[in-house]
Amino acid sequence: MTLRRRALLMLAAVGVVPHARALPPRTLQFPRDFGSHPDLRTEWWYVTGHASAGGREFGFQVTFFRSRVDGTQRLRSQFAARQLVFAHAAVTDLKGRVLHHDQRIARASFGIARASEHDTDLRLRDWSLVRARGGYDAHVASGEFALDLRFTPTQPVLLQGDAGLSRKGPGPSQASYYYSEPQLKTQGHVVLHGRRFDVTAGTAWLDHEWSEAYMHPEAAGWDWIGMNLDDGSALMAFRMRHRDGTALWAGGSMRTRDGPLRTFKPDEVRFESQAAWTSPRTRASYPTRWRVQTPTGDFQVRALLDDQELDSRGSTGAVYWEGLSELLDAQGRRLGRGYLEMTGYAAPLRM
Repeated sequence: MTLRRRALLMLAAVGVVPHARALPPRTLQFPRDFGSHPDLRTEWWYVTGHASAGGREFGFQVTFFRSRVDGTQRLRSQFAARQLVFAHAAVTDLKGRVLHHDQRIARASFGIARASEHDTDLRLRDWSLVRARGGYDAHVASGEFALDLRFTPTQPVLLQGDAGLSRKGPGPSQASYYYSEPQLKTQGHVVLHGRRFDVTAGTAWLDHEWSEAYMHPEAAGWDWIGMNLDDGSALMAFRMRHRDGTALWAGGSMRTRDGPLRTFKPDEVRFESQAAWTSPRTRASYPTRWRVQTPTGDFQVRALLDDQELDSRGSTGAVYWEGLSELLDAQGRRLGRGYLEMTGYAAPLRM
């Protein structure tokens, strides 16, 4: 949900939100719904994962956002910014104990940025995420790092919520269309300070969400996990938070390697903070160890590096925490790896 998904778009930058309409149930159609949906306000494609390369372990994130600018929709000028495209990319270097990240923003016009409506084809200058030949190709080049990765599905698309309609709050307007592609086989290479690391093993998770109104007016942010389990299962869980830190809404799912899917109801998911880390830059305190209770198990989530805070005030306007983490059972035994995302801790989100 950035924002995944993954969703960190500040509406102060794109106009005032009118009364949001409820999203109706609909059957998602592929490959069309791999592409963008410019009739809805906010959308993102969000790939996170981990890779073994050159004897080292890395986490990575590649996220593209699309945002409709309401105030320019009726303008005829070719220079009108009707849609904005943002992108975030990050590499967590576990050996170096450091997170590298970068961000970009441009209006979708003149070949600078685009989000195709026909399939996943996202470009922002020389950054791209494109679905082709049955998989996804991601290309990102920054001053400190570069990613050239291919993600190949090993399982069917996972429709989140009610057949792809995922509620995010008590009101019918707080919802998104949402699917995931967990257990993506990852190949390619990571470049760090000019040194290339070829990926020998890796697994990724892709989330794609689009919505008209993502957050309830009383929500300050959310906590989210997307975990690829070693046995081939996939676990997603989230909660939307009130400004006082209590849960406003929750949800998630668990799909086994063999296919059975369990979708969680709001009262079936609980996040309980176990330990926190305070950012020396923003003074925001982030829970980097969690107990997450679901109908399919009682889990522990532990960040593999505390300092994975990202400052995206140069693009989406928010500071958030998103990083490589491991999933453990109630006895502390490792079950898998994935990403933890926490928003609204440095300041309440406005979307």
